[in-house]
Amino acid sequence: MESLRRRPHLLWSLLLLTADLIEGVTITSTDQTMVTKAQGEKVTLLCTFTLAALDEGSLDIEWDVVQPDREQPVIMYNVDRVYDNYHMSGRVQFVSQNPASGDATIDILNLMPGDSGTYQCKVKKPPGIDTHRVQLTVLEKPKETKCYVEGSQEIGMDVILKCNSKAGTPLINYYWTRTTGAELPATSSQNSDTGDLLMKNASQTHSDTYKCVASNRVGTDECFVTLNVTPPVNRAGTIAGAVIGTLLALSLLAFFVFCCCKKQREKKYEKEVHHDIREDVPPPKSRASTARSYIGSNRSSLGSMSPSNMDGYAKTQYNKVPSEDFERPPPQHLNYEPPKVAAPNLSRMGAIPVMIPAQSKDGSIV
Repeated sequence: MESLRRRPHLLWSLLLLTADLIEGVTITSTDQTMVTKAQGEKVTLLCTFTLAALDEGSLDIEWDVVQPDREQPVIMYNVDRVYDNYHMSGRVQFVSQNPASGDATIDILNLMPGDSGTYQCKVKKPPGIDTHRVQLTVLEKPKETKCYVEGSQEIGMDVILKCNSKAGTPLINYYWTRTTGAELPATSSQNSDTGDLLMKNASQTHSDTYKCVASNRVGTDECFVTLNVTPPVNRAGTIAGAVIGTLLALSLLAFFVFCCCKKQREKKYEKEVHHDIREDVPPPKSRASTARSYIGSNRSSLGSMSPSNMDGYAKTQYNKVPSEDFERPPPQHLNYEPPKVAAPNLSRMGAIPVMIPAQSKDGSIV
C-alpha cells in the first residue's frame, strides 16, 4: 500500500524532469515589454533566466538593438568575460557582477534620444536558447520654458499671456495658474497646446503673478510672469512728444549736413586759390616808385611846353598820384622839337607871358 502511495510523487517528479529537459534555458522576466525614460536618465532592462540540467555547453548572454536589417550588439558575456566595446561603450553595464548566476539585467546610463529602439536579451547554453524583447523610448523633458505678456496691459484691452518651451519632445501640454491660489479670471481662456492664456477686457483685478507648467510624458518645466493692468496713458501727449522729438532730430541732422557742406566748400576754395598762385608773377611796384615816375613824366612835359599852353596845364592838380591798382608804363619821350613861335606872334595871338619856375635836378621847384 505504501508503494502505491509513493507512485504519484514519483510520477510528478518524472514529469518535471522531462519538462526541464525539453525547455532548457528559460527567461523569467517577461513582464517588462515597454519602458519610457527621459533624456539623461538611467534605465534598467530586466533579463533573469533559469538553466536546465540538459544544458551542458558554455553560457552565452548577448544584448542587441534589433534593427530592420540587422542586430547591433550592445553588451555580451561569454566564458566569464564581459564585452562592451560597442556603440554604447562606457554607458552600459551588467547589474550583476556574475551574470552566469541567472541575472543578465543591464543598466544604460545617460540616455539619449538616439537610444530609443527594441532591445533583445538572448541567453544560450547549448542546446538551450531563449530570447526576450523590450521596447525603449527616450524622450526629452520640456526645457527653457519662457513666459511673457503680449499686447497692451491697459484697462479694457485684451491681454495674452504666452508660454513656450524651446526644447522638449512633443506632445507638450501647458497649464496656467495664479500663484496666489485664486481662480483664473472668468473672461480668460487657455489653450493647452499652444500655451496661450487670453484675457478679454482686462481690469486691475487681473493683476497678479501667473505660473505656466509645461509637461510631457517624462518631465515638467515652469516659468512665471507678472501682469500689471494700468489705466490708459495720455496718447495725445505721447504723440506730441514724439512729433517734437522727431522735428528736433531732423533739425539737428539738417544743421550737421549744412556744417559739413560749408566745410567742404571752404576746403575746395582754399584748394583752388592755392593752385592759382604762380611763382613767376613779379611783385607789384611800390607807391614811391610810382609817384617818382609820375613826377618825372610831368617834369618832362613841363620842359617841352610853350607859354601858350602853360595856362591850361597850370590848372592840373599836382597832388594826384596814380594808385597801385592802376599802373601804366611811363610815357615814352619823343625826340622832336616843338615849333618855335616868335614873341611878337605870341602877343598877336593873345598869349600871356607866364613865369616858369626854376626846377632843381631832382625835379623840385626852386
